[in-house]
Amino acid sequence: MHPLKRLLQDRIVARIEPNKVVLIFGARRVGKTILMRQLIKDFVGKTMLLNGEDYDTLALLEEQSVSNYRHLLEGVDLLAIDEAQNIPNIGSKLKLIVDEIEGIRIIASGSSSFDLLNKAGEPLVGRSTSFHLTPFSQKEISQVEIALETRQNLESRLIYGSYPEVVTMDSFERKADYLRDIVGAYLLKDILAIDGLKNSGKMKELLRLIAFQLGNEVSYDELGKQLGMSKNTVEKYLDLLSKVFVVYRLGAYARNLRKEVTKAGKWYFYDNGIRNAIIGNFNPLSIRQDVGALWENYLIGERIKSNHNEGLGKEFYFWRTYDRQEIDLIEESSDSLTALEFKWSNKKPNIPAIFKETYPKTIFDVVSRDNYLNYI
Repeated sequence: MHPLKRLLQDRIVARIEPNKVVLIFGARRVGKTILMRQLIKDFVGKTMLLNGEDYDTLALLEEQSVSNYRHLLEGVDLLAIDEAQNIPNIGSKLKLIVDEIEGIRIIASGSSSFDLLNKAGEPLVGRSTSFHLTPFSQKEISQVEIALETRQNLESRLIYGSYPEVVTMDSFERKADYLRDIVGAYLLKDILAIDGLKNSGKMKELLRLIAFQLGNEVSYDELGKQLGMSKNTVEKYLDLLSKVFVVYRLGAYARNLRKEVTKAGKWYFYDNGIRNAIIGNFNPLSIRQDVGALWENYLIGERIKSNHNEGLGKEFYFWRTYDRQEIDLIEESSDSLTALEFKWSNKKPNIPAIFKETYPKTIFDVVSRDNYLNYI
């Protein structure tokens, strides 16, 4: 399988401008380095690629002075820094470079949004644009896959997910081993490097609990009791997990009704394969109890990937009333409201009457195996 063109690529190219920084975030192994090499290859002008995990890079950038950076970057039109989250004070260093070196363009990538956002965010206000690179979206895979193959590969996507290397592997055993490796080697490495977290055992347990509650509302109090930690610590850990792009939260949509649930949250995984590796279950769909949850996680994930890749600016929620009427996904954009219900079986539920009455202009649809390709 040749390297697929990432949907973000053209949008990023459009933002590579003199004296501006493009930040590319994403989990480890989603293809940031490959994308960066492609951007460098296509760029007309002199480029320099540095890696934040390389000791020499740290040494080169250590002295934070205009003269050092002018010397280092003489004649360079595009500076690219991979794994930039490993460089101390990266934000203020990038600010100094774009402010003082005429015409330089910078791309920096990182596998966690912390360091780059917290440390780069403040100094780079007004000087940077950030993009989130996800595992492959089905739109990207469709460059090399016809609709029939997509349908044949659906079970594999629900079980093994869409990480670039997973998509290209032909044996299920290799896919499973690779995902176990990612979860073991990378996933928690980023988190534990931050915040001096010593407690990786608890973090793993929390991830397992979230994985088992996929698509259900999550109570931080309950999780805290099960893990023997405070509600605040649970919230902090989940926040960290979302900042390394493992999970994300959907809040409750509530605008008009007193009956609408407002405080609750559901947690989903950016990738089904990672979720299944965390619970150690790669069984076929025919013998699983959680197919509905996998289907929901997959489809919401694809909708969110489109939002990132195409810059649609949507907000995502679920909806429920206290008397248990609910809708899986609400998408709000500046001019429309879409409500989607995800059904693996052929059931065709109706839109809850109270929702229809309260939000009459909503576009409502049921997404099933028959029509899902129209939605991803």
